[in-house]
Amino acid sequence: MKNLKITALALVSFLALTSCDKDDDKPVNVLESITTITAIYTPVGGGTAITLNSKDLDGAGPNAPVVTVSGNFALSKTYNGVVTFKNEAANPVKDITPEIITEGKEHQLFYQKTGTLASFTYGTATTNLDSNGKPVGLQSVFVTTTAATGTLKITLKHKPNKSATGVSAGDITNAAGTSDIEATFNVVVQ
Repeated sequence: MKNLKITALALVSFLALTSCDKDDDKPVNVLESITTITAIYTPVGGGTAITLNSKDLDGAGPNAPVVTVSGNFALSKTYNGVVTFKNEAANPVKDITPEIITEGKEHQLFYQKTGTLASFTYGTATTNLDSNGKPVGLQSVFVTTTAATGTLKITLKHKPNKSATGVSAGDITNAAGTSDIEATFNVVVQ
């Protein structure tokens, strides 16, 4: 009986402490699991779209992500890219992209290239900006000229310092924050 009274007292104390929280009306941002990055690059004026996809269903588990590129980019083309994020471990699958847009001030994508590839730059659509006019970066542009090879690393940063030098132009060097997810793709232009 004594243990029952102690347990009841502990439960009442817990409820009293948690029910008086001043932040009850504030939304709680639960960290979302992102398993999949998809970037679709569509050529201006027609041609074959290129899809870059990275899927990592076990997150930090032992299995490497499955990374695919649907083909090679064509020479002398301008490609408009759109990146989306999903949690494919959820049932049903959840599109995380709307949350990234809603929380735009807290997110920014970065596009880092290696090799002889031209730069990937932010698209100019106003939907690509947060409420402060800083880039979120879900849209990008890739202009091809001559044959090239290299890698493209797409990184979604959480709480980057968007006012730091170069960050609004897409330079990840001074961004700080944490990486929500990143993926590296082998890219060929021919």
